[in-house]
Amino acid sequence: MLRRWSAGLLAVLGVALLPWTLWLGLSLPSRKVAEHWDLAWAGFDLALAASLLVTAFALTRRMPLVHSWAAASGALLVADAWFDIVTASGGRERWFAVGLAIVAELPVAALCFALARASG
Repeated sequence: MLRRWSAGLLAVLGVALLPWTLWLGLSLPSRKVAEHWDLAWAGFDLALAASLLVTAFALTRRMPLVHSWAAASGALLVADAWFDIVTASGGRERWFAVGLAIVAELPVAALCFALARASG
């Protein structure tokens, strides 16, 4: 019962996000100066580090929740790669972000997703 109810709720939310995302894409400015930019990035990277450390701990202890932590770490790595690339100023900064995504973030994310699948 809970599984069916949850699947329905998630499907409705996913569909509802489509027009919202379209509206955001059309209405938001392409440039924005943000307050607490440093805090946002440092906080995200701290959450990513914590997730990777908990995943490693759960993996070494063979804990039942390792697949959940690995999946979360993979998702955070993909999000980190995405935001690094799209928020880069351009030129060298953008190429560095793309390179980091290709050689580090996305391969580690793939490893995390493989661990999540193997452990699940």
